[in-house]
Amino acid sequence: MLQQGQKVSCIDDKFPLGIEEMYVALPKEGETYTIRDITPGQGFDLQPEIAVTLVELHNPMGKGGLERSFNAERFAPLEETEHVQVVEEEIHEPATV
Repeated sequence: MLQQGQKVSCIDDKFPLGIEEMYVALPKEGETYTIRDITPGQGFDLQPEIAVTLVELHNPMGKGGLERSFNAERFAPLEETEHVQVVEEEIHEPATV
C-alpha cells in the first residue's frame, strides 16, 4: 500500500493519445518520485481508482478543483523495485566454481 511521502518508481508511462493536452508534466518509466497526496480518483474509463500526486510533478486543476493526478497502479514502492532488480541481477550472474 502506498503512503504519502513514500518514494516510488514509475512502472507504466504508457498514456493515451492526447493526454498532454490535460497535463503539463507526466511521469517517466524508471524514474523515482515522492508521493505528495493520495486521493480517490476516476480513470479515463470512468472507473474508480486510487490517484496520486507527486512532489516532483505539478499539473493543472481538473474537474472538481483537484490537481490532475495519476493512477497509483503506475507506481511501485522503491524498495520493491530495488529488490526485484537485485534478484534479477543474481539470476543473470554467471555461476562461480
